[in-house]
Amino acid sequence: MSVPLSVLDLSPLVSGDDGPADALRRTLDLARNAEQFGYHRYWVAEHHFTPGVASSQPALLLGQIAAVTDNIRLGSGAVQTGHQTALTIVEQFGLLDALYPGRFDLGIGRSGQAKNEVLREEAKHAEPQEERIVDGLLIPKPFSWAPIFASQRTALASSLLTLPGASSLPLNEVLDQIVALLAGPVGDGEGNEVTAVPGAGADLEVWLLGSSGGESARTAGARGLPFAANYHVAPAKVLEAADAYRESFVPSATLSAPRLMVSADVLVAEDDETARRLAAPFARWVHSIRTGFGAVPFPSIEEADGYAWTAEARALVADRVDTQFVGSPQTVAERLRTLQRVTGADELLITTIAHRHADRVRSYELLAKEWHG
Repeated sequence: MSVPLSVLDLSPLVSGDDGPADALRRTLDLARNAEQFGYHRYWVAEHHFTPGVASSQPALLLGQIAAVTDNIRLGSGAVQTGHQTALTIVEQFGLLDALYPGRFDLGIGRSGQAKNEVLREEAKHAEPQEERIVDGLLIPKPFSWAPIFASQRTALASSLLTLPGASSLPLNEVLDQIVALLAGPVGDGEGNEVTAVPGAGADLEVWLLGSSGGESARTAGARGLPFAANYHVAPAKVLEAADAYRESFVPSATLSAPRLMVSADVLVAEDDETARRLAAPFARWVHSIRTGFGAVPFPSIEEADGYAWTAEARALVADRVDTQFVGSPQTVAERLRTLQRVTGADELLITTIAHRHADRVRSYELLAKEWHG
C-alpha cells in the first residue's frame, strides 16, 4: 500500500508576474485542488527577503488556505524559531486551531542564524562524501550553505528579522516553552501563572524539520516527535537525517514509534519529454538560490533556454537538478517509491514548481492519480 502524499508550497512568483498577490492567489487555488486530488497535508514555507517567494508568514497564509478548504491538514514547513518567541508561535497557531479545530501541524525549524552556528561546528567533524547510489537512490555530494549563512546579505537579513540585542534560544528551550504553553498555564514556581489565549489546549500536531543528522533530527527523536527530512533541500544528507532520527527515538505520549516524512522536488507531465521541457527553468532558479541572493521569480522555458551556463554554475546546482524527479506519472512514481523504500518514509512531501500555474496543478493531479491507482 502506498504511503500518503502531501504538498509543500513556497507560493512562488514567476517571471512576468504581477507580484506576490498573484502567487498567493495561486496558492489558494492549488490548495483547493490538492484537497480534491487526495493529498494528505498542505504545508507552506517561511522564507524572507526572497524575490521569487511570497510565503513569508505561514500562520497568516494558513488561515487563508483554511478558509477555502474543508478537511486537508494544514501546516508550516517550517516556522523558524529564531524570528519570534515561543508565545507568538503558540498564539498564532492557537488562533488557527480555535477557528478551524484539529486541522493544523506546527512544523518547526531553526532559523538560518542558528543553523550557521551549528554548521560551523558540524563542518569540523564532517567526513568527505562523494556521490553514490544507495539501492537505486541517488545520494549526491553535499552542498555547503556555510558561505551563504556567513554572507553580508544574510547578516543584513538577520538584523531585520530579530530585535536589537536579541539572540535565538537553543532549539530544546524553544520546544520546552512551546510544549508548556500548549499544555496550559505556565508558572514561575512562586504562585504566578500566565496562559496563552488562544493557544493553551490547542489541538496541534508538532513536527520538527531538518536537513541533516544534526540537532533537529536528534531532538525530534529524543522527544518522540514526528520528523520531516529534506531530500529536496539537502539530498546528500537525507539518509543521515533519517538514521539519526530513528537512532535517537524515544517513545512518547505523541508517538510509540518513529514517524518520518521525506520531501522531494517533483515535476510530472503526460510524458517524460514534456516534463523535462517544463523542468528546464529549475536549474536557473536553483542557481539564484545557491548564489546567495534568494530565489528569483521562476523563469520561463524561453528564459531558461537563453541562460549562459558555465561549468562552475552547473556544478553548483547539480545535486538539486539530479535529484529532481521529472517525467511521466509512471516514471516519477517509480522514483518516489525508491525514495520511500530507501529512507523508510511513512509519508512523502511533494514540492513542485513550474512557470505556468496550469502545469503545476496538472503535475500534482497526474501524480495523485498514478500514486493512488
